[in-house]
Amino acid sequence: MQRVTKLFDELADSYDAVSVEFFQPIGAGLVAALSPEPGQRALDVGCGRGAVLYPLLAAVGPTGSVTGIDLSPRMVEMTALDAARSGVEVELLVGDAMAPDLPPGTYDLVASSLVLFFLPDPLSALRAWRELLSDGGRVGVSTFGTYDDRWADTVDAVLQARAPKGVQDARTTGRKGPFASDASMAELLGEAGFLDIQTVKTVVHPRFDDCEHWYEWSMSVGQRQFWQSIPADQLDDVKRDVFAAVEGCRDEHGRIGFDQNIRYTLGRR
Repeated sequence: MQRVTKLFDELADSYDAVSVEFFQPIGAGLVAALSPEPGQRALDVGCGRGAVLYPLLAAVGPTGSVTGIDLSPRMVEMTALDAARSGVEVELLVGDAMAPDLPPGTYDLVASSLVLFFLPDPLSALRAWRELLSDGGRVGVSTFGTYDDRWADTVDAVLQARAPKGVQDARTTGRKGPFASDASMAELLGEAGFLDIQTVKTVVHPRFDDCEHWYEWSMSVGQRQFWQSIPADQLDDVKRDVFAAVEGCRDEHGRIGFDQNIRYTLGRR
């Protein structure tokens, strides 16, 4: 997890801040699927720069409360500054999603967006989150589904061919393991002890002005680890090959991008 912490510390300043609709609609969709009520107590696990945090705050209102935890101290620092500038009250803590150091039975809602697949033991994490919920409390997690075959077969094929062993895009988790289907995600939550498991789906459509805009975005998300893994003397050649693939993924309006399926899996304690 030290590698993940380092990566997100480096990403914190530009994360979700390069004019691409991606994390915010995914986070807002998760909150909408959970349907928070005014006055509820909510926890955002892996809060990042607030894609879930702020919709939760708006939903629970001044009579409710929201706590956000993240393993990255820099993410917590930057989000705390954002919250202070916005004049909102939220508790922000550096904390491990695998074992949050929080009182059990405290929260009505636990939300976690695009976090579970980074964890070494997702099942243990879900069991830990369940203990933080009050009786009848609900959990909601977002994970990646499939995305455009054209993007996968061109851009991602080049990325994967040039990436050192062990470096991968988090979006590829939607094609294998417990994150590969609605049924396997429901099974994972069921094994963690959750009841009344439901799946809600949506699609996000990130679009980029040109290859350089896409590159700026890729450097502001987890894909940054791919670029950091490329030896300096190979970087220009790799960028040329990847940009050629990206250029070939324009939509009917001439904009570069892909359509990403998102899965929200919900359960109750």
